Amino acid sequence: MSVSPYQQNRLAWLVVLLLFIGSVLNYVNRAVLGVLMPQIRRELVLTNTDYGLAVNAFLTLYMVFYVVGGRLADRLGCRRSFTLTIIFWSVANLLHAFARGLRSLCFFRALLGMGEGGYYPAAIRGAAEWFPVENRAKAVALLLCGLSVGALLTPPMVAWIAIHHGWRASFLATGALGFLLVPPWLMLHRRVKQIYGTADPAPAFRQEEKGALPEENLSLLEVLKRRKYWCLLMARALSDAAWSFFLFWMPGYFQEVRGFDLRMVGRWLWIPYFSADVGALGGAWVSSMLIQRGLGLNRSRKSVLIPSAALAALGGLVYFLPGPFLALAMASVALFGHLSWASNIHTVISEITPPKHLAVLYGITGAAGTLLGAASQPLIGRSVDLAGYAPAFIGVGVAYALALVLLLGAGKIERIRRIPPPSTPHPALRSAL
Repeated sequence: MSVSPYQQNRLAWLVVLLLFIGSVLNYVNRAVLGVLMPQIRRELVLTNTDYGLAVNAFLTLYMVFYVVGGRLADRLGCRRSFTLTIIFWSVANLLHAFARGLRSLCFFRALLGMGEGGYYPAAIRGAAEWFPVENRAKAVALLLCGLSVGALLTPPMVAWIAIHHGWRASFLATGALGFLLVPPWLMLHRRVKQIYGTADPAPAFRQEEKGALPEENLSLLEVLKRRKYWCLLMARALSDAAWSFFLFWMPGYFQEVRGFDLRMVGRWLWIPYFSADVGALGGAWVSSMLIQRGLGLNRSRKSVLIPSAALAALGGLVYFLPGPFLALAMASVALFGHLSWASNIHTVISEITPPKHLAVLYGITGAAGTLLGAASQPLIGRSVDLAGYAPAFIGVGVAYALALVLLLGAGKIERIRRIPPPSTPHPALRSAL
């Protein structure tokens, strides 16, 4: 059946819209425990150390299943991987309502990490499958906006449910939301099947694969040997670790150092995360516009990535600025830069890797970022206890500076290809040698 470009584009954006909602729910489910931890700690008689064990249970399995989920997405495709992961993490989140102590809480957190870790490789594969290169960063940016939208929604929503119905009801309600997303996802792909004859047509993805030369179908091991991939992996991992600082430590910093109370936190601290959303969409739009104008993939992406990393590095100055609102403004600039950077660096990973390994390689980069972010948390806590927040903010600035160096060290942004063997000399030349 012939499909018009308008119809294909409409279906692609519907797919990404549902993936965006999945990203929002993914973060909401992840963040419920942090919002409710004081109440849970009192009822289950847990210490702060116990809470740390529960967080580590989540992060460890999240990291592992970022890679496993990538392999699953490569084998099953976005449609089935999305369905499996969202059902799995929704059930895991529901089970938190039945926690009776540390062991059960850690077990349920580990299950949640398994489900959530497998989601983003499937989502990124979906963006790569449905969008050509000039629009792919916009799709990835929308997925990343789901994180900060989830960060905006979780505290008021979860607090309201807990106040009126108890903390266990918060897990039941937020877990149930995931099941509401599965029917429209399956209905959309039923419509896709009616149009294309298959539920996994992957229009843009298939076009790229058809145009690929046989020698470009590299093995996974061959890609893992390339400096380009490892430079971009470490660049993303460093920026992910810095982002985790802004997510988990910035609210406490503004309360402990800048004098914000909870009312001020609710009134003002949404601004940096809103700025991050604007950065994600703006960075994606600019790089896509440059590609459409013929600037080329490498120059278009780097024209956004380089200034974005520079803006994000300004986050290191937040601690040293006078007045809480000037610090808040600088944090907003830094988070704008970070998600502008992230919307493009995530896309670049999909653009340099062979299509058949896209999800698993994206999963490895995500696992590296999660590992570095998790490892940095106790170091941040120790440095805050001993020397305040200054070293942590300086570390944020250094992380983005190193990420920028690694980006430049990766060389040209282009698909990783097999290095051709040296050409065989002409027989006359061989005899002369």
